[in-house]
Amino acid sequence: MKTSAENNTLTIFLENRIDMNNASQIEKEIMEAVEGRNEDIVIDAENLTYISSAGLRVLLKLSKKVNKSLPVRNVSPAVYDIFETTGFTELFDVKKAMRKVSAEGCEEIGSGGYGTVYRLDSETILKVYNHGTLDLIEHERLMSQRAFLNGLPTAISYDTVTVGDKYGVVYEMIDAKTAAQLITAYPSEFEEIVRLYASALKKFHSVEIKDALFQNKKDSLYELLGIIKNYLTDEEYGLLKGYLDDIPDRSIFIHGDYNLKNVMIDNGNVMLIDVGDAGTGHPAFDVAGVWLFCLYTPKVQLPPEEIRRIMGFDTDLAEKVWDIFCREYFNTEDPNEVARYTKMLEPLALFIVTYHGIRRNLDKSEDFLKQRVDIMVRGKLLPAVNNAVKLDF
Repeated sequence: MKTSAENNTLTIFLENRIDMNNASQIEKEIMEAVEGRNEDIVIDAENLTYISSAGLRVLLKLSKKVNKSLPVRNVSPAVYDIFETTGFTELFDVKKAMRKVSAEGCEEIGSGGYGTVYRLDSETILKVYNHGTLDLIEHERLMSQRAFLNGLPTAISYDTVTVGDKYGVVYEMIDAKTAAQLITAYPSEFEEIVRLYASALKKFHSVEIKDALFQNKKDSLYELLGIIKNYLTDEEYGLLKGYLDDIPDRSIFIHGDYNLKNVMIDNGNVMLIDVGDAGTGHPAFDVAGVWLFCLYTPKVQLPPEEIRRIMGFDTDLAEKVWDIFCREYFNTEDPNEVARYTKMLEPLALFIVTYHGIRRNLDKSEDFLKQRVDIMVRGKLLPAVNNAVKLDF
């Protein structure tokens, strides 16, 4: 029996068959391997072809000896069925081996900062991630699955796979175009498409979520305050916290990145993609995201072609998208009302962009973070919060 000790973890590799003929010998070897050791223990079952009840009892004895549930990784479908049928998936953290998929020769149908999407066949696509831990990627797949089970129109997710030295997720192939693609392809239908985009969000915001996997969006902003508290005066901290405290608590579905590239439309039907940032909260969190997409992104200091790639359409249309979106979402044709909602959502939008701007730089020096706080918080966020219009929708 092979073992490996690395990063304070002892990995035990199970191979071939474990049944009544060799279970006693396997048990003896395993117990000798863990005797006197304090590392975490992981069972690697990549090369295990069969395990009988006698073998399962060996793992149960090991679990009791180390007094903790055992992670069992890289389990083949056939062996996983044995764990599941016997109820051992309730006792151990059992994970199936990931399929190996190749994107070689597949049509590339989209790319972005997080990864590239390929057409695998007529019914499935493959999203290959440029970076990110397996846990984060699996979280995104699970979020898509749970959103679907909560009644949201999302792409059905299949499994997490390996693609060379990267990870990917397989989704159903959606025979539709993004809202961003449609307003570019059909300029005469621009307003109709944006209104559908807005009315769909209004509908999604009628869905209540009672699922612990969906984090309340206010919590992430409170987390930001905890990170930057030492760089703020008590008055500044109190002002920002008071603004968050005043946002009404809701358990409404929040997409978290509701931009025109994440909404697929086919014959008037809307489907959501990229729901890895979904959560719950006040609808203003999504609407503020649209504010950022339309009014903030076009002005960031990037080459024009890069901004257009991020947005997915001509940036000259961005303010018009916001205007039509507001009129549809808030059911108003009054330009003064649109201006009021624009001002109302500015502080929350800047809070969100500050959260991402600080979080992605936590590995930088303290002086750098202080500088970011001066620019993002004192330069933009605090003035907006000082002049905030109370959320009233």
